Amino acid sequence: MNVPLWVWIATIGAMVAILVLDLIIVDHPWSKKKGPSEFGTRQAAWWAAFYIAIAVVFGLGVMYFGGTTAGAEYFAGFVTEKSLSIDNLFVFYLLISAFAVPRRYQHEVLLVGIVIAIVMRGFFIILGAQVINAWSEVFYLFGILLIWTAYKIVRDHVKGEEDQKDFTQNPVVRGIKRFWPVTQDYHGAKMTVKIDGTRYITPMLLVIVAIGVIDLVFAVDSIPAIFGLTQDAYIVFTANAFALMGLRQLYFLLAGLMDRLAYISWGLSAIMLFIGVKMILHALHENGVHVPEVGIGLSLTVILGVMTVTVVGSLVKTRIDKRREEELESSEASSDRS
Repeated sequence: MNVPLWVWIATIGAMVAILVLDLIIVDHPWSKKKGPSEFGTRQAAWWAAFYIAIAVVFGLGVMYFGGTTAGAEYFAGFVTEKSLSIDNLFVFYLLISAFAVPRRYQHEVLLVGIVIAIVMRGFFIILGAQVINAWSEVFYLFGILLIWTAYKIVRDHVKGEEDQKDFTQNPVVRGIKRFWPVTQDYHGAKMTVKIDGTRYITPMLLVIVAIGVIDLVFAVDSIPAIFGLTQDAYIVFTANAFALMGLRQLYFLLAGLMDRLAYISWGLSAIMLFIGVKMILHALHENGVHVPEVGIGLSLTVILGVMTVTVVGSLVKTRIDKRREEELESSEASSDRS
């Protein structure tokens, strides 16, 4: 798509306005109650639906003005990035739990994390587009990176390493603790506080720094994935941004369901593997090797199909496990009575 500069400016401006409106409404500045309120499930559901609706309407606009192929590329990219964001949410969940962030301040932490993620992805998109234009063989590197990511996701899931990681002890956080004193408790949403004449940093700053580091890691994985579906920088950026913008609402909506998505890692791994192979086939084709190329229609079908099977399979497994637990408890109760 040939997107003029004013469209870029208008798109980014609209996204910033939506995020500001989101923050204003959530914080209720007109309320008599000082400070942010806790984020409820119903409120999260409405906001999550709102963001998905905006993303879908925008995608239909891309399809209308840019053509069917551009629209399909956007939706494939959006679904892929939204799927990856669920894995991102799981790590956020572990991180926020590890730092014991009070629930009433969690939405602020997530908003800062999302803004950092959008900025980092914007940087990597610009870098990735320049690299692709200068060196088409980078698709081999991206493909291998995604296949390795697919393997690593399954490996960590099987070994349970995701649950064992201590997200409070990454090198950046340890470096900050080494040079500045840290308070034991949170002081509202403040990142620093002065106590007895000494400036302390609070755990709020540490958790935001930790989220920034996590965002950097996820950006390295997600940007090659979407470049495997489209090389249009505008589509890459907007698909990423819309997938991230409703992330904190989705966090509160899915917080109680994190443990139920048992097969999400397998689904993400399959998508990464598929896109990785697709990128390598594309690179071979660009270099004159006669190999089949995977069209955007097939890509969208595979991605939607994998995520549907993953989610449905996870819910079915949860229901079966719950039934078995109930039967076991019933059997144990019967044994005790006899």
